Amino acid sequence: MYHGSCLCNAIKVKLTGSIDSIIHCHCSLCRKNSGTAYATNGFVNAEDFYVIDPENKLTHFEFKQGKLRHFCSVCASPIFSSNSDNPTKLRIRLGILDTDIKERPMSHNFVSSKANWENMDAKLPRYDSFEPSRTR
Repeated sequence: MYHGSCLCNAIKVKLTGSIDSIIHCHCSLCRKNSGTAYATNGFVNAEDFYVIDPENKLTHFEFKQGKLRHFCSVCASPIFSSNSDNPTKLRIRLGILDTDIKERPMSHNFVSSKANWENMDAKLPRYDSFEPSRTR
């Protein structure tokens, strides 16, 4: 079982099933929606995904006909995406989850449209906190 929440904790989620087809998506749409170099997405069964939203903060944007992006109306964290063509599956951004997952990504997709500054093989320094030069 997995648990997650939006940035402001107004919305919580619970997943009782597994996550399938996890990918790092570099398409321009995922980059715009996430504000990052890529989005890590996975599919879940709708019947296994529970949204706890006691204050009705979940809202949505219909990106294309029948394709909805559901997010928190307070902090704008993406919660899930739904598609009327396949209502039994939902796509979640793995960053919404607070618990560790056992599944792993299977690929980087749409790499031909990746951000020009993204170097997937970069050997950049790694830190457990802010970079040492940061003064906050």
